[in-house]
This record gives sequence, structure tokens and C-alpha cells, in this order.
Amino acid sequence: MAVYNWRTHVPKAAIFLVASTVFVVGESPAHAQVNAKDVDQAFASATRLHESGDIEGAIRSYQSILASHPNRVDVRSNLGAAYSQLGRYEDAIAQYKNALALDGRNATIRFNLAVAYYKATLFAEAAAELDRFLKAAPQALPQRMNATLVIADCWMRLGEYKKVIELLSPLAQANGNDRTVAYLLGSALISDGQVQQGQELIDRMFRTEDSAEAKLLIGSILLLADDAQTGIKELERAIQLDPKLPTLYSWYGRTLMRMGDPEKAKDAFKTELRNNPNDFDANLYLAILLKRDRQFDEALPYLLRARQLRAADSYARYQLGSVYAATGKPGDALPLLESVAKDHPEFTENRVLLASVYYRLNRKTDGDRERAAVKKLTAEQQASQPGAKDSPSKPPTDPDDEQDQREEWD
Repeated sequence: MAVYNWRTHVPKAAIFLVASTVFVVGESPAHAQVNAKDVDQAFASATRLHESGDIEGAIRSYQSILASHPNRVDVRSNLGAAYSQLGRYEDAIAQYKNALALDGRNATIRFNLAVAYYKATLFAEAAAELDRFLKAAPQALPQRMNATLVIADCWMRLGEYKKVIELLSPLAQANGNDRTVAYLLGSALISDGQVQQGQELIDRMFRTEDSAEAKLLIGSILLLADDAQTGIKELERAIQLDPKLPTLYSWYGRTLMRMGDPEKAKDAFKTELRNNPNDFDANLYLAILLKRDRQFDEALPYLLRARQLRAADSYARYQLGSVYAATGKPGDALPLLESVAKDHPEFTENRVLLASVYYRLNRKTDGDRERAAVKKLTAEQQASQPGAKDSPSKPPTDPDDEQDQREEWD
């Protein structure tokens, strides 16, 4: 019986492919029916429609079969692939989950489910399914390497840089010439603040290369090394080579912030979000710039999206809480700021704002406690690091400070 294959580009670096193959699995005895031969013929016909490009026709045929034979795993799997090909990822996910409920050990269906989650930008769900897939799949399975690269990309998008480093470092040592692994690992090292290690890897693999990926990595290293003037030249060259490269305009915007050009930075972040609405940094930093201009209503959707993308990110929670506080919603701000204070008790600016919110909610005892904590922290910081630059507890006063503070938290 025919097998339908499809492939999709991974948006992160545009330098590797995720292959997802829908295998036609054998029908178990529980599925056998009197009309099994007719059903098989109907499935073969539906698959031919699928392969010929008549996706809508194939979907109708698959649905017709499932109306009388709902436990056909092979039909549900191919129906999921058809929905995914049309961009109907929620429908694809539902079919793959139903298929897994019938055949929980089917590694290919689990991989396809993960890819559907990924394409739907549900990166946490995709990573969870890929983790299950990698734990169960045989080492020789061709999809293992693709799954490894995609889960690394999911973790990158979720800010789980250490997981990426732990996963890919052995692969980089075993195959030092794998450019995809080097790109993802180098990006993770840079984002994790391990700039020297990232730079060594990037220098070895990309320094002499005039590609958008290489220029992006070099430019990001230079920004984190406080050489924005040189870094922006590398990023502008990357834009010439491939303006659609994911995260490129986000890094460009951050560099423009560092150079004191917030208006151009806003344009850069908006460009990134037109290409990639799920870029965390572009959402966060654009919101910060809008908030600085007291455009709170405009900033709010970007902060909500940033928090949706990385629910655990403390700095996004703080920024969202500060917008709620500034717009007269202390009740909404309170749980966000309290959670940040728990995770980062040394972050003075958050505790100042938290005290203010307590007072607005007529919780004077709690407000006084936070106020006393702020005085103690301020005294300790002045005693230990007088005039220290870019401290996480330093109240941000301009976009440059906002970015410096964010990098300290990373």
C-alpha cells in the first residue's frame, strides 16, 4: 500500500529539515471487519488522492472511512498528515492523539504529533512529545537525529539553553563538522552567557563564511561583548544576505537599543514579529520600548505574548506586572510581582513596585515589609558594589539599562 511522505523546514535557522513520514500500519485483529477488503481499497484510493495533491478530497475519504471504522490507526495518521499539510494543526494534533490512544507505541505517529505541535508553535508540547519519542525510539531510527535537532530548537525558543547545551555538546564532539549542531549549540552557548565557548565554536565553524547564519552568530557575540558598533555591521550584512532569517531582526533591534536608537529598534522588532510572531525577545523588548514611552495599551499584547511563550520567565512577568500597575490594575499585578520577588529576592526594582502595589491594595503591613526589604537591599548593594554597572537590582531608566538587566537575568 502507498506511503505518503511530507517534509517541512524548521524556521529557526533554515539550515536543516524535519522529515515526517506517515507509515501505513497494519490493521490489528480488533479492527478486522467483514468489509475489511473494501475498507483497504477505500484507504488506498484516499492515499492516492493525498499523494496526487488532492488534500481536501483525501480528507473527505479518510473521514468517510473513520465514520464506520473509527479505530483505523493508519487512516487517522494519514488524516493528521493531511490536516497538517493544510495548516490545520489543531485538527492534525487531535487525529494524532487519537491514533496514539489506539497504538501508543507507534514512534512515527508520536514524532508526527510532535512536529504538528511544533508547527502550531506549541513548543513546550512539542518538546514533551519529542522527549518521549527519543526515550523510546531505537537508535537506528532515521528520525532520531531530526527529533534531536527539533527538540533542541524547541528548548531554544523556551529559553532552556542549558538543556540544549547538554543535549548537543556530545554530538558536536562526535561530529565536529555538523554545521546544524554547531549553529544550535553556538546559539545556546551565547544565549546562556557562555560567550567565550560560543565564540570558539562559531570561530571554528563560521568565522570565514559570508552567510547570514554566520553573521548573525558573530553579531550576537559582539553585542554581548559590548561591541555594538562592530556587531551591527555583522548584523546588517546578515540582513543583506537573508532578511527572513529567524531572530535576526530581534538581535538587530537589541543592538540598536544598545546604540541608543529606540525608534529604529522598534522598527526592527516589528519586522521580526511580522516574520516570526513567536519571537520571545522581539515581543519583550518592543513592549519595553513602548512602556518607556508610556504606551501601555500598545505594550500589553506583546507582554502577554512573551509570557505565553515563556511562562516561567521572571523578567517578562515583572514587565507585565509593571504595566498592570501603571494602568490601575494592582490586583492583576500582584501575583506576578510576588512570584518574581520569590524567584529573585534581590531584584530591588520589583520589590519597590511590589510595595507600591501592596499599599494600593490597602495591605500596609505587607507594603511596609517590602519597603524595609528594599532599604536593606539597597544598603547591602551600596556597601558591596558601589556604583556597580548592570546589577539585576538596578532600577532600569532607559532601554539600554533594560537590555543590560535582561542579559544579567539570562
